[in-house]
Amino acid sequence: MAAWSSRKLLRDVILKRVVPNQLSAVRCFSSAPQSAPKIGHYSKKGRLWTGATIGLLIAGGAYVSTVDEATFCGWLFSATKLVNPFFALLDPEFAHNLGVSAAARGWVPREKRPDVPILGLEVWGRKFSNPVGLAAGFDKNAEAVDGLLALGFGFVEVGSVTPVPQDGNPKPRIFRLRNEGAVINRCGFNSEGIVAVAKRLGAQHGKRKLDETSSTSPSSNNEVKQGGKAGPGILGVNLGKNKTSEDAAADYVQGVHTLSQYADYLVINVSSPNTPGLRMLQGRKQLKDLVKKVQAARDEMQWGEEGPPPLLVKIAPDLSKEDLEDIAAVALALHLDGLIVSNTTISRPDPVSKSPLASETGGLSGKPLFNLSTEILKEMYILTRGKIPLIGCGGISSGEDAYKKIRAGATLVQLYTAFAYGGPALIPQIKAELAACLERDGFKSILDAVGADCR
Repeated sequence: MAAWSSRKLLRDVILKRVVPNQLSAVRCFSSAPQSAPKIGHYSKKGRLWTGATIGLLIAGGAYVSTVDEATFCGWLFSATKLVNPFFALLDPEFAHNLGVSAAARGWVPREKRPDVPILGLEVWGRKFSNPVGLAAGFDKNAEAVDGLLALGFGFVEVGSVTPVPQDGNPKPRIFRLRNEGAVINRCGFNSEGIVAVAKRLGAQHGKRKLDETSSTSPSSNNEVKQGGKAGPGILGVNLGKNKTSEDAAADYVQGVHTLSQYADYLVINVSSPNTPGLRMLQGRKQLKDLVKKVQAARDEMQWGEEGPPPLLVKIAPDLSKEDLEDIAAVALALHLDGLIVSNTTISRPDPVSKSPLASETGGLSGKPLFNLSTEILKEMYILTRGKIPLIGCGGISSGEDAYKKIRAGATLVQLYTAFAYGGPALIPQIKAELAACLERDGFKSILDAVGADCR
């Protein structure tokens, strides 16, 4: 529909604006006094130029109108590469906010090409068209869910959302390390708060329901629909705590009560390095107490046939073997629905250690995090004996990277920093490369490849 609209818009511009204007120019030249040879000379040249321009525009419009939708969609995604250099010139946080606004307003391409079947999978009873998602931190306040899912992500995670609005840490708080493909941030859970996010998600949810009800071509009752509460894709909601809160569990419980009705899955974020004391909640006793309280809050709510949303915990990459064993024990004992491995790191692995920005406080994300987070992922897969779905996050910038995460134990994967650098064109590229990796090694599905390096 988006591609058809774009082609129609181009035809309208040609037929309603360009052609009348050019014909007007022709009339202007034609009506010039013939006694003035100089003007007559330009009248002839003007008619030739105008005719050539109209011919080219009409021919171009006709070609665009006949090109197949998949090709046109590919052009739109490729065209976004032209915008990336412009974003690189802007302040990092301003560029980030501009990207969110563009997605919120639909100023991004819409993926109309269906994902190849080999990428489809089912997790927690939800059907994902592909395993590539957008990590929390990009759309903190759920402003651009529809636009981001339309880019072709299999799922999008919003947040972290805090109960009370907070500004986060002082600016500047985001630093690009472009040569290393990395970012250091110390945002500190800047959030509009759960009330604002709930209103936004509620309005989006109501609009989708209305669109489904008024659709002229409803799907068959026997047809299995992919996606979840966000429509074409799966929506995760990442919950955080306020910096000044003394009762972390109460903050997460409040988030569950307010936002879980809009989420296909929920995440307890206890691993951001930018909120003082937050990572202390990853200890065995603290984590066990926290998860039990949040699970109880979720389960006491009334749910329909689909049941409550799955509950995950997002952990840090800067954990000892003992820490990982404790987290795995809690996850298995409390039947946690999943883990996200991992958040940003406070370490500065090479080549970041040699950068002038290495001394900046905050969490490091991007390519230098890949090896560390993947090793933690593999260790957690072994410790949980493959019984708990894991989301691999940290340093993915290609389909081969995503494939390595899956072989290390990830059922799903998430991007952030590479998407900030590469833009929308990176998404179809990663999906195509991932599908090629699976086929190359003889896997028939994503689930067949999960944990292949741990067997």
